[in-house]
Amino acid sequence: MQRFKYALMGLGAGLLASSAPAAAQDFIFEDYFHGRTVAEGSFTAINGVKRRFTVELTGKWDGRLLTLRENFHFDDGSRDTKTWRFVKTGPHSYSGTREDVIGAAPVRLSGNTARFSYLVYLSPETETNKVRFHDKMVLRQDGSILNTALVTKFGLPVAWTRVEFRKPGHGSTGKRDMR
Repeated sequence: MQRFKYALMGLGAGLLASSAPAAAQDFIFEDYFHGRTVAEGSFTAINGVKRRFTVELTGKWDGRLLTLRENFHFDDGSRDTKTWRFVKTGPHSYSGTREDVIGAAPVRLSGNTARFSYLVYLSPETETNKVRFHDKMVLRQDGSILNTALVTKFGLPVAWTRVEFRKPGHGSTGKRDMR
């Protein structure tokens, strides 16, 4: 059961369809995730494992690199920390890395949606149980982000996640205050 907590760490959100309405503004990673962000989510696997969690995120943007530290608190009392590093590679693209991700995760943004896919070892200490996350993040009109991820192994679905991000104290747009 412990190894499945690593599957949760995906910021990404999968091939699962979102019923949320389209947002009026474009989704820009460094605008949304700069500063403090909070999230609540769940992980469900086909073997019956179900876990709920909250996440406190802290993002720092230096003009080229978004560093996003995620502090996870699971419903069973366990905790974990992961750090994403997203390098901006173009106006609507990034390359993301994290300590448990194999290689880099190319990120593509289009309007209010970000998509990316990456490989993760669910048991990083032994580098076993490799799965792929297929992520989709949608910036909604209320300023929250719905993050869904389909997790596959050998191309077959084995789990999914659902995470809702929000920016406390930043109004309904999800954009940081530029004053």
